[in-house]
Amino acid sequence: MTRKSPSDLRSARWFAADDLRSFGHRSRWMQMGYDPEDWAGKPMIAILNTWSDAQPCHAHFKTRVEDVKRGVLQAGGFPIELPALSLSESNVKPSTMLYRNLLAMDAEELIRSHSVDGVVLMGGCDKTTPALLMGATSAGLPTIYVPAGPMLRGNWKGKVLGSGSDAWKYWDERRAGKISDAEWTEVEGGIARSYGVCMTMGTASTMTAIAEAIGMTLPGASAIPAADANHIRMCTQSGRRIVDMVWEDLTPPKVQTRKAYENGIAVAMAMGCSTNAIIHVIAMARRAGVDISLDDFDRMSRTVPVIANVRPSGETYLMEDFFYAGGLRGLMSRLKDHLHLDAVTVTGQTLAAALEGAEVYNDDVIRTIDNPIYAEGALAVLRGNLAPDGCVIKPSACAQRFLRHTGPALVFDDYPSMKANIDRDDLEVTEDHVLVLRNAGPHGGPGMPEWGMLPIPRKLVKQGVRDMVRISDARMSGTSYGACILHVSPEAYIGGPLALVRTGDMISLDVAARSITLDVAEDELARRRAAWVAPPRRYERGYGWMFTRHIRQAHDGCDFDFLETQFGAPVGEPAIY
Repeated sequence: MTRKSPSDLRSARWFAADDLRSFGHRSRWMQMGYDPEDWAGKPMIAILNTWSDAQPCHAHFKTRVEDVKRGVLQAGGFPIELPALSLSESNVKPSTMLYRNLLAMDAEELIRSHSVDGVVLMGGCDKTTPALLMGATSAGLPTIYVPAGPMLRGNWKGKVLGSGSDAWKYWDERRAGKISDAEWTEVEGGIARSYGVCMTMGTASTMTAIAEAIGMTLPGASAIPAADANHIRMCTQSGRRIVDMVWEDLTPPKVQTRKAYENGIAVAMAMGCSTNAIIHVIAMARRAGVDISLDDFDRMSRTVPVIANVRPSGETYLMEDFFYAGGLRGLMSRLKDHLHLDAVTVTGQTLAAALEGAEVYNDDVIRTIDNPIYAEGALAVLRGNLAPDGCVIKPSACAQRFLRHTGPALVFDDYPSMKANIDRDDLEVTEDHVLVLRNAGPHGGPGMPEWGMLPIPRKLVKQGVRDMVRISDARMSGTSYGACILHVSPEAYIGGPLALVRTGDMISLDVAARSITLDVAEDELARRRAAWVAPPRRYERGYGWMFTRHIRQAHDGCDFDFLETQFGAPVGEPAIY
């Protein structure tokens, strides 16, 4: 393998020349106490750190960044930490999805504008993984991803609690009057016991698993619990590895091929992934010049079984158990017939090499292909007159009787009206109704919030109902479950068919046939379409204004049109004068 020489380093453009501008660069680093020996002839490594005081999932990054730096220094590199936008799923409003592309832009421009040769990305909370990878892929420098890792298992009264999934479960029990205020406070204190991302198979663990499956992390990195000492060692190992990646010029396009993304989708299916994976993977792949679509997910969902018995698709276990059972390497070792083993990873070796020696230590946590928890259909893509460009359901996490269903619509025009009415005792609703929430998509939310798991009406909760069909142009948390049909595209706010539904209209879905139909005559729909009035834009200035003018729809990954690869010629290196 041909290796770069020090004169080939990108950072040499800033520091090596004998001119006044390079004098300015060198003198300002010396101002911070560095000697030329610290950087001269060494790869300069940017560490994009998404730590903040408002980000519990990344609370440990304040110290983990020092572990990454240690690895960079051990390998002969020069580390520099660059703070990046922190997107806390639990704190940022109205939705972190509104800001995923802003973090992607932040990452891309941080990398491009600084004197760096390679990049370590530190993320994990839902949107940070796709955003950081999107930005770094567009920037094009050697890159490795450091996942935050899942938090420890929750606990309450001896019961194991899972992020999100048990929050929804016990919230319904409280609404039904079966849990007291004091007990609810105990659940709040027991469900999140350490730093790290959700320990269910939510969006965070789904996306870090995909990052590993497409080859952008060290083998085995994605499932290490955040509080485990193995996580510290992984951070240091990633710091060491990125230095060699610079010398080898191992850039994202050499890793993120179509084969890599097909591996990512196969792994997502086997994990019982979050529905959000579809939007993020489409956007990530297109940044790499790989045209992934809804059809790729649906095709693989028909052939790849769910073998990770992790909530919410699974019955019992959480990510900590998954790690002890062999982690992602163990799972992939059982998926070899569905994977491209010749795909290259950030190690510089093939996926086959990364899986050498991988084992599974608990066959109930990571099932065999012959004994899956769900034979197919972690996700399914439905199309029809209600969703011409597609919508998504997670069959593995909903009551099976709803996979083929017809019922009358109960329509809510926005989230506030749904919230104001869903608990009314006089609400005219049965468990056969189809709850519809609209104007909650990329434009309508704004930012496509995780509102898609509409609560079951309280009168039905009291009757023991725990699932029913729900349809929206929103997303839902990957920790959620139920017969929720999401990402309806095009969305209602821009005039998609969901805008035309009226309470009482019959809606039919058939997951096996991949269909969803609004059972209303076309001439009646035409009359409604002619009478529809577009709502006002959400923003008149600022970032929101830019967002609503450039955001793509869900089936296209919700990237900004001007950031996609095909929009224009690649951005060149910054001029240095």
